[in-house]
Amino acid sequence: MFLHKLTLNPRCREVRRDLASPYEMHSTLCRAFSDREEKCHPGIFLWRLELSQNGFENPQVLIQSAVDPDWSKIGVDKWLAVQPDSPLDLKDRLSLGKLSKGQRFRFRLRANPCISRSGKRIGIRETNDQEKWIVRKGLSHGFELPNCSSFMMDESSRPDVIISQESMLRGHQRSGHQISIYSVQFDGVLVVTEVGKFISALEKGIGHGKTMGLGLISVVPVT
Repeated sequence: MFLHKLTLNPRCREVRRDLASPYEMHSTLCRAFSDREEKCHPGIFLWRLELSQNGFENPQVLIQSAVDPDWSKIGVDKWLAVQPDSPLDLKDRLSLGKLSKGQRFRFRLRANPCISRSGKRIGIRETNDQEKWIVRKGLSHGFELPNCSSFMMDESSRPDVIISQESMLRGHQRSGHQISIYSVQFDGVLVVTEVGKFISALEKGIGHGKTMGLGLISVVPVT
């Protein structure tokens, strides 16, 4: 499991197109993981667009994969602002072979908090309900979120997580069909409760919309 960081060139027309459409970004990234005549296998990589305080001035993309990509196959001149550094070996960096219950990590997850009604997914907009969603996801993916430290009773019972960057992601498939998916970013601290489920969440991501750049949970150990 390797983590790659790409810095894109916003002066490139194709980069601006990809930044405007998560579906186009995924399609471009797929070229690095498959030959042109082959279809990109679902789940072969996870990705997330990382925005700086200046928005798209220095756009970066995080990509996590188990296979080694070939960025030259993207085939767009000056799509990358700089040549990427060597990827991080997450199994080694996170000591996944020694992972144990109770370990703490800082995490970031951009995801699609939603509920299903009449066969349709509806985005969860209220903060309290978004907090409940990430707590439920933690329970099913081998981790829990500590509660806020507060002298106020109503605050101390809430998970210690920051929710930001609420937006509606939109894109068009080659068929012309429009895709719309609600997304938010979660930042906080988690505690591992079930090692196997937690590692699976790192490998496979969490929630829906992975093609649109959602689901990648990135973690850093808390020392």
